[in-house]
Amino acid sequence: MKKIVAVTACTTGIAHTYMAAKSLSKAAADMDVEIYVEKQGAAGVEDELTSEQIKEADVVIFAIEKGIDESRFAGKKIYKTKPGKAIKEGKKTIEEALEGKGIYIGESLNGSSAVKTGNTASKKKTGFSGAYTHMLAGISYMIPIVVTGGILIALSFAFGITAFEKEGSLPWALFQMGGGSAFALMFPVLAAFIAYDIADKPGFGPGIIGGYLAYTSGSGFVGAIIAGYLAGYLARYINKNLKVPEFLQGLKPIVIIPVVTTLVVGLVILYVVKVPIIYLQDMVSAFLNSLADNNTGAIVLGLAFGCLYFDLGGPVSKMVYSFAIAAYTTGIYTPMGAAMVCGMVPPIGMAIATFLKPKLFSEDEREAGKTALILGFSFITEGAIPFLISKPKASIIANAAGSSVGSIVAFLLKLEIKAPHGGMFLAVIPNAVSSVLGLLVAVLAGSLVTALIMVVILKFEDRKKLVIE
Repeated sequence: MKKIVAVTACTTGIAHTYMAAKSLSKAAADMDVEIYVEKQGAAGVEDELTSEQIKEADVVIFAIEKGIDESRFAGKKIYKTKPGKAIKEGKKTIEEALEGKGIYIGESLNGSSAVKTGNTASKKKTGFSGAYTHMLAGISYMIPIVVTGGILIALSFAFGITAFEKEGSLPWALFQMGGGSAFALMFPVLAAFIAYDIADKPGFGPGIIGGYLAYTSGSGFVGAIIAGYLAGYLARYINKNLKVPEFLQGLKPIVIIPVVTTLVVGLVILYVVKVPIIYLQDMVSAFLNSLADNNTGAIVLGLAFGCLYFDLGGPVSKMVYSFAIAAYTTGIYTPMGAAMVCGMVPPIGMAIATFLKPKLFSEDEREAGKTALILGFSFITEGAIPFLISKPKASIIANAAGSSVGSIVAFLLKLEIKAPHGGMFLAVIPNAVSSVLGLLVAVLAGSLVTALIMVVILKFEDRKKLVIE
């Protein structure tokens, strides 16, 4: 019997991580393959692989969207893919791994591997795909800080919008924890883990310092991303190309690389990036404000939000959320309102569809609909993924249409949400949502459109099958 070990890790560590693990485990059982899956989710590492399991494995599968420590797998054949593929094509993922398609040999921390091969894939992705993956890694570590900070700020607003101004009060303390601490750390964490994903430990220190300089200089989200990339690629370049005498080898990773990299990154952020990025952010803020006052602009932006949410919490929809976060940090809250509606609509819409026409769905799908409803209210878009897998064409069309309608309504109603997560549960926090009624209307409008389009398409497909038969 073939033996496989796998690691699953999505950007947020909430849904795709566990769904990919479940899909691989089920496929392995059907194929009579022994598999052990380690899940690196938001709560940390679960079912951690033992050294014995790794040693005995014929191949290692990484279904990941962020950087992980690969040094444990030195010398092993490694097959890397996205959690989304593992979810949709669990059997094909295992088959390709066992057949050796696109594998590479795991390297140790010093760059050596126990097994040599002449035809291996690169450990680090290059080009746009690799660069985007590095950013997703940074965002995955930043999101818990943003969410925590945003909700703490929203709780301080529950006592009144200006209640935090009274020093020593509870709302003041909540605002200090959220705005003063969490929001001061989000940019350094973002930059640090982008750099870490590129260059491993040598990039971490320069990245976190560069991110903090981005925060204090006012270049914010964009500045932190630039700092992360610059720190990561520069630290990796120095680490690979700088040759030093043997007696200085110990100083290279703890003195030479961090000092030189930090110096370059700091000077670039303070003297090159700061002014144009602040100017760009002011332009974007003005543009977003103009859209808020322009119905045509709101419709266009709402359509873009809805269509980009087709991958249900995957890397493309993360672009929408990142855009909303960037606006949020500058005090513009309408994009966050639209983004949250976008994320809530697909699972709620699918749940409504199963309630409206249960005969169009299998028993498993009807059960998934109940779960999707709860996840949707919680702003966990991944609750709609089971329907995307079983009925992809209908789901993509229905979700895009519903999310677009929901986000357009949110923009037209100028819905503002002052916490970056929480979904419908934010409605119970005073002042966190500019209009609870507006939130309900936007979510309901989008969800009903999703449900109705899903039902119509499935009915049409059923009739088409009957005609063919």
